[in-house]
Amino acid sequence: MRNEVPRRLFLSSATTALTASVLGAGLGGSAAASQEEPKPQPVDGKTICEPQRDVPVVDEADVVVCGGGPAGVAAAISAARLGAKTRLIEGNGCLGGVWTAGLVNHIIDHGNKAGIMREIVENLKKRDACVRGCDFDVEKMKLLLEEMCAEAGVRMRLHTQTTAAVKDDQGRLAAVVTESKSGREAFAGKLFVDATGDGDLAAQAGCGFDYGRPDKDEAQPMSYLVLLTGIDLESVSPFVSGMPGSNWADPKRRLAEEIQRGSGFGPSYAHPTLFYFGHGMYSLMANHEYQVDGFDADELTEATLRGRREVHRMIDGLRGLGGIWKDISICASPERLGVRESRRIHGLYQVTSDDLVRGARFDDAVCRTTFCVDVHSTNPNHSKGLGSDNIRAKPYDIPYRALIARDVKGLLLAGRCISGDFFAHASYRVTGNAVAMGEAAGAAAAMASQKGRLPQEVPWAEIQAAMSKNSSKS
Repeated sequence: MRNEVPRRLFLSSATTALTASVLGAGLGGSAAASQEEPKPQPVDGKTICEPQRDVPVVDEADVVVCGGGPAGVAAAISAARLGAKTRLIEGNGCLGGVWTAGLVNHIIDHGNKAGIMREIVENLKKRDACVRGCDFDVEKMKLLLEEMCAEAGVRMRLHTQTTAAVKDDQGRLAAVVTESKSGREAFAGKLFVDATGDGDLAAQAGCGFDYGRPDKDEAQPMSYLVLLTGIDLESVSPFVSGMPGSNWADPKRRLAEEIQRGSGFGPSYAHPTLFYFGHGMYSLMANHEYQVDGFDADELTEATLRGRREVHRMIDGLRGLGGIWKDISICASPERLGVRESRRIHGLYQVTSDDLVRGARFDDAVCRTTFCVDVHSTNPNHSKGLGSDNIRAKPYDIPYRALIARDVKGLLLAGRCISGDFFAHASYRVTGNAVAMGEAAGAAAAMASQKGRLPQEVPWAEIQAAMSKNSSKS
């Protein structure tokens, strides 16, 4: 287990000043700006002392959702449809997170999900934007998610990072602080949803969390995915996964051998996967970045640089083979790595591997997970593939309680940062489940804000009824 002190905390006096502004003065009550902006002062050559300053509260919402990936988009849409004034804050220049900025254009474990997940898939199909189960067009997904949020009344803010959290004197989350081209700003709210994937907001607010395997500080590897063009489906079909009548193992084995033949090295992921999603476009997952800390910017930078170098070497090698590969080209690379695992925030309930093995059922079930335990090797010296550590999962429920932060009031979790152990996380972390979690968290946040309650004080039956009402409108 790790506990992290946020690296960008206010000085105590600044925190008090901002909290007073959030809880008392509101949008119109901030102090007048000083004549001259105070400047950070050097202290000892290793740190600086940042002067106290007033941070403007630029918006007050019923529900503030941090993170605009699959979970965050669903949370924001769900909350807004229930009448909550909803603000969605996203660091990238698009919505969709790992789906779009990360180029993971394959939705896993969505088949048994209703509500917003089903809406997304049906809308993609109407736009000729997906094939088979759902390998989708990334650009059309970006536009669809923006349109769904706008239609629901969600106020979106892109290009904005959540950097700090402010609590009131009762330990309840009152505001998030952000950094962007607009400077340092605060967004006040009645309820908050952490859908950052890495649990950034929860950690900044002081929540405890777990990380990696139970016996060592190793998380699952990240992946650097790319989109490809210049190859003909009929010619390369033996190397493409998910083709009708084909198994999954043989195309991956053939592709690994072909990469080795062309580039002279085996890929960092032992089971490279090539997906086709229409209109001459392909997605390649052949890179693994091992033992990278998901909340360390230096490590993420180095992993991104390594991933880009490796993938370009692979594609250059394949092109050098000529024949069916002579025109292969990378047409898009990700804004961010595909992160499988980071912080798992402590909640009121922890989903465990025992829940998976027994196929747990809960009265407050947010969704039913049907995906296997999918552990990508955490140590390349042992393996560059994947496994289940001999844990066989039956379909199991994720309870609402696992979405409620234990250590901070007024905070809900959605997506892969919910409360669970290493092996449970290896199953529920995929995006079909993330959307369902987000939809539930958003509905709960809306109802709690409207009733003046904490999330755990709103009966699950009421939340479920509200989501059903939302679905009937869509």
